[in-house]
Amino acid sequence: MARTSSILLVSFYSIILTDGAQLILVNNCGESVWPGILGSAGQQTPKDGGLHLGSGEEIVLDVAEKWSGRIWGRQGCSFDNDGNGHCLTGDCNGKLHCGGKGGVPPATVVEMTLGSSSSPLHFYDVSLVDGFNLPVSMKPVGGGIGCGVASCEVDLNVCCPSALEVKRNAKVVGCKSACLAMQSAKYCCTGNYSDPKTCKPTLFAHLFKAICPKAYSYAYDDSSSLNRCRAPRYVITFCPPPL
Repeated sequence: MARTSSILLVSFYSIILTDGAQLILVNNCGESVWPGILGSAGQQTPKDGGLHLGSGEEIVLDVAEKWSGRIWGRQGCSFDNDGNGHCLTGDCNGKLHCGGKGGVPPATVVEMTLGSSSSPLHFYDVSLVDGFNLPVSMKPVGGGIGCGVASCEVDLNVCCPSALEVKRNAKVVGCKSACLAMQSAKYCCTGNYSDPKTCKPTLFAHLFKAICPKAYSYAYDDSSSLNRCRAPRYVITFCPPPL
């Protein structure tokens, strides 16, 4: 599924950013990926929320300090000249440019909150809370000691429990989260289960965590999944090569 990507090209983006960070999106999959982007409330959304990346392509996004939001990959998309269409996974209202809309789960999500000159730490993670559709990682470039890699590098669709499978034409294209599949407060960490004391990892969360230990497996999976770093740029790779 994965192919070697020329991450060394990152060296071309060597200017130190003082008022934000660079996000370098790389498609290491053997087919096209349509990244979706959603800025948090009050934040700008780069590329109006969506773009196309062919296999082996990459793009650089400059984001301002204190930017927060999420990025996910969409697969099996088809759009007309006006940007209207559909994606098999991660679809955002049938548009190439998501324009403030989130992706339909299941989708593997990269989440981040960037710091500022006065509070320089960046926080980031890869989340399976909305389920899984393709492997992805976020890796700092030029960061200091202790900067971690957030990732789910394994194709969970291959080992997805049958109760969580999402199929298109008999092919598994996504793996639901337990919350999406069961639709209950216990699995969604809501209602009486809306705090770390009452919301515990389910059997499915333990399965996801065993396979992807560097990703969020459920809502309160902070201790082993949330990364902190002070780097000028980060590479977000779809279908990253296994470490």
